[in-house]
Amino acid sequence: MNASTPVVRETPAVDPITVEVIGSALSSIVEEMGEALVRASHSTNIKERRDCSTALFDRQGQALCQAEHIPMHLGSFLGIIPAILQRNPTQTIRPGDVFIGNDAYEGGATHLPDIVIAEPVFHGADLVAWAVNTAHHADFEDRGHAHIFQEGIRIPPLRLYREGVLQEDLQELFLLNCQVPRERISDLRAQMAANRLEVERLGKLCDKYGRETVLAAGDQLMAYAERKMRAGIAAIPDGVYEFADVFDNPGIEGEMTFTCLIRVEGDEMHLAFDGPDQVRAGLNMVYTALLSTVYYAVKTVVDPTILPNAGLARPLHVAARKGSILNCRHPAAVNGRIAPAQRVVDLIHGALARIVPERVTAAGNGAVASATFVGQRADVDEMWVYLETIGGGAGARAAKDGLHGVHVHMTNTSNLPAESLEQEYPLTLLRYELVDGSGGDGRFKGGMGIRRVYRAEADCLVRVDGSRLKSRPWGLAGGEPGASGAFEVSGGMDGFVGGAGSLSKGQIISIVTPGGGGYGPPA
Repeated sequence: MNASTPVVRETPAVDPITVEVIGSALSSIVEEMGEALVRASHSTNIKERRDCSTALFDRQGQALCQAEHIPMHLGSFLGIIPAILQRNPTQTIRPGDVFIGNDAYEGGATHLPDIVIAEPVFHGADLVAWAVNTAHHADFEDRGHAHIFQEGIRIPPLRLYREGVLQEDLQELFLLNCQVPRERISDLRAQMAANRLEVERLGKLCDKYGRETVLAAGDQLMAYAERKMRAGIAAIPDGVYEFADVFDNPGIEGEMTFTCLIRVEGDEMHLAFDGPDQVRAGLNMVYTALLSTVYYAVKTVVDPTILPNAGLARPLHVAARKGSILNCRHPAAVNGRIAPAQRVVDLIHGALARIVPERVTAAGNGAVASATFVGQRADVDEMWVYLETIGGGAGARAAKDGLHGVHVHMTNTSNLPAESLEQEYPLTLLRYELVDGSGGDGRFKGGMGIRRVYRAEADCLVRVDGSRLKSRPWGLAGGEPGASGAFEVSGGMDGFVGGAGSLSKGQIISIVTPGGGGYGPPA
């Protein structure tokens, strides 16, 4: 049987209670897997900031469940199993095989720092599922972003382990291209351990309920998600709904305009996006990144209780012009793809707010403000890399204020506490506070943004990224917009090009993130 041959099996009848029990068990497995990954990791970006995700896929590569971590990471998962099966006929895959990948154009991820590890799950001699996780390895820094060849090592889905045996030459090649290899090997081992846990737990679940029953329950869970998505779409009046918004970033001049057209027809939804041509900067989105963004944004409006599996995608039809920033072609750079993804969420919410405003929040901070510091350690001959993505204000809701200082939409990482930051890196956190008045006024106010101020205790390079620096997150139903974000370096930003520059010992950099929009007239 080759990769394109459909799997045919007799599906046993499974009662709804058993389906619910098995579905809860699958969700519990991926959540436990995520905790194991976080606790076993070495780098601050994973062990403290939890910049990782875990998931379970069926044997054909359809998502069965994803842990409640980071929505964007679904884009890292969508392509890897089909890419593995395209390269490797099913009969050649063995227990103990482990695949690694990260390339945005060859089915591995949506940007290169997200290293995906996928392991087949066997029950007896039969392949029944795939354990998959991704972790953001904060390593590929101090690089250009004109095209993807500058952004780091590119790995198509390859076997890192063959029947349990590590392919040491492949691992050495990967580590040689990393700036902090000691962190990378430790985090890779944590990812391996997390997948092994899922393999063990799913095997026991199949022992308990029977392999075919578990597989049938997975099929029914996907069908249930599809029915719920279709029912939610059907409750929205048929019609065409449009919205446009602007996008800015330190990597580009001025502002770009993105557009979205949503057509609701019965229980199906068609979404068409357009924007400028792909850019010579790391701000482009591959199609899987666009898909994961759409699935998240539609789910939040149509029915947030829909199970996060492949079934919810079946009534959704997504199109974007090939070669645009929202659906780029090789070799466009993609490192900062999360920034335009946030604006895609604003487009979808803005369009649907015209017909179901009570289900939509005002615009959140609409950005993933980030700072990446890179330097040379004084005590050992190795580099250090510190990445921080900083929350902002959430948009106000129809009956509640927006939340202060949170990540919104496509990202969901924690902060790095000041104690950990200052212990691990030559940086001092001078201020970490909410920005008073940054939330938009309204009957319900938008959430406040964050101010985070660093002092360099050694010379280092830094890259700052973000959006809503020129525009403001929009309010809804008469609410006022939230405040814009801002970056400031002591001595001025003159030495920074495209958001990248250097800090001398003692210099200070301040990052202010946008607030959220208000909801309803302030009066």
